[in-house]
Amino acid sequence: MQPLVLSGFSIVSGLGDGLNTTLDALRTGRIGLAPCRFETVKLPTHVGEIPGLDDPASLAAAACRNSRVAWRALEQDGFGHAVALAREKYGPDRIGVFAGTSTSGILESELAYRQRNSATGRLPAAFDYAKSHNTFSVAAFVAEHLGLDGPAVALSSACATTAKVFGAASRMIASGLCDAAVVGGADSLCLTTLYGFHSLNLLSTQPCRPFDRERDGISIGEGAGFALLEKPDSSHAEDAVMLLGVGESNDAYHMSTPHPEGVGARLAMERALASANLAPKDIDYINLHGTATKPGDASEDIAVTGLFGTGTPCSSTKGQTGHTLGAAGIIEAIISSLSIRHGLLPGSPNTQDLDTSLHSRYIVKSQPARVNRAMSNSFGFGGSNCSLILGRA
Repeated sequence: MQPLVLSGFSIVSGLGDGLNTTLDALRTGRIGLAPCRFETVKLPTHVGEIPGLDDPASLAAAACRNSRVAWRALEQDGFGHAVALAREKYGPDRIGVFAGTSTSGILESELAYRQRNSATGRLPAAFDYAKSHNTFSVAAFVAEHLGLDGPAVALSSACATTAKVFGAASRMIASGLCDAAVVGGADSLCLTTLYGFHSLNLLSTQPCRPFDRERDGISIGEGAGFALLEKPDSSHAEDAVMLLGVGESNDAYHMSTPHPEGVGARLAMERALASANLAPKDIDYINLHGTATKPGDASEDIAVTGLFGTGTPCSSTKGQTGHTLGAAGIIEAIISSLSIRHGLLPGSPNTQDLDTSLHSRYIVKSQPARVNRAMSNSFGFGGSNCSLILGRA
């Protein structure tokens, strides 16, 4: 594929707002997980909740929690200014929006059902399905907020969602349907995901511990991130981060369990390398999907060591952000971009006792290192897999 420049990107998660806050947390090992106090949930688990989403400024920006999470990210790191410059350069109708979510505004539906008419079953008049629960709501919100009129696409493919937006956007740019693209998405806390993962016995009772011998499940987080993709030209900085390759697969092994030998995960990584015309030895760091479930980490470890061997540094940052589900792809792509830009191998602060049955070179404590190229893995329910390769210009 033709490399594309990430000429701007922004992030928000339970770690806080913006790139600098996130980078500081990665360096120091600070985590964004706390005992769950969300809404009416009574579960012994930790979550990565973003504070202040119900303050007046957030409520004025968007009534839907998921859109408020997206808005918080769009307001960070000068992202709106970068898009405004691109809008002047290309025109608003030549910039696409490729936004993903898995939860969308499910919380608004949950709250609306509490107020439904007991006689007719009718939901309250204030409930706006199109601007909340509908999967397209986040793409529509982003396009309107940024003043963009190009192709607008919503993706929802479980936890690979906001990695796959990079592939969709790169194909649209290559086909000439747009000149640049805003990619990313948001996922927000809701009762459906918390109680749903609890019913699957997948929630950890403590901050999750990827690749730990005693790992016992995921910690759910919320967050959002966005990146502006453009074709490279002389105006971009020499140290700009670039999208070099995208690999996608779907092994459809099971509705919620990954293939035990990591078949689909390995295929996605192989396709990403082929897309970038690179070999495994060219990758300096892998941001693992690393959910901290027993089968998930074991499956990914087999796939990674089978392709890369045991020498490539890797880690999962979900012990800090939580598993942000549909937003995990973009958040971890941005974390990988920070590792390239600032020379950092992110650690895994909750991991205390590495599982010796896993053989990847897993980084527990953050450390400085030159990272020229990083791979970011996102693997979802149903065997929906995507690997991205990011690198220096």
